[in-house]
Amino acid sequence: MNPSSDWLLPDWPAPANVRACVTTRAGGISLPPFDGLNLGDHVEDETAAVAENRRRLSERLGCRPAWLQQVHSADAVEADPARVAVADASWTTAAGTACAVLTADCLPALFCDRAGTRVAAAHAGWRGLAGGVLENTVAALGVEPGELLVWLGPAIGPGSFEVGPEVREAFLAQHAQAERAFGASRNAGKFMADIYALARIRLAAVGVTAVHGGGLDTFADPRFFSYRRAARTGRFASLVWLEP
Repeated sequence: MNPSSDWLLPDWPAPANVRACVTTRAGGISLPPFDGLNLGDHVEDETAAVAENRRRLSERLGCRPAWLQQVHSADAVEADPARVAVADASWTTAAGTACAVLTADCLPALFCDRAGTRVAAAHAGWRGLAGGVLENTVAALGVEPGELLVWLGPAIGPGSFEVGPEVREAFLAQHAQAERAFGASRNAGKFMADIYALARIRLAAVGVTAVHGGGLDTFADPRFFSYRRAARTGRFASLVWLEP
């Protein structure tokens, strides 16, 4: 792997053969407002620019990303670089195939087992998170939850993520402890949501407690695309794979 020095490498105790990274805006050819490494092919960027950005990514990583058509669902599928599945999470046991999700404020979550035999990536906006995309990814991996490690990648931070009461109620209806993930907003009737805390609560409820990462804010950090900061923008990728 030869990632850009501007990309993130997850800080988690994954086995040596498990590799992962998160791209930033650095290293691509897309023009404003998609500058520069936009990897999303659904945001009205030039098709040729996205294709070249994806080619550069694959070349640097030395693996084949399996892209998804993300629809804020809770569906997890087996990763296949030869097709674009409609789903919001993918998993694989095949070396050299990268599970990849695209985000610009939603939460990317990367998974591996302690034995280094399988990996997964999930895209969790609040709808997918409330719908069970993380839990479905855990189930799809087919190992004991205590054998899993999770890393939460860059997402909108609790100081930037204002939501309506329907979002809070959707989580409280399933887990009473989710109340602690919602703070007061200066706007009446609104709440500030901690998507990292919500993810940890939901993972713990299915037995996954080795959860790392979190703490970044894509809205406030110019290294990342942010839909709330600028609705017309690109997408960065979070990827995890097994070394061949």
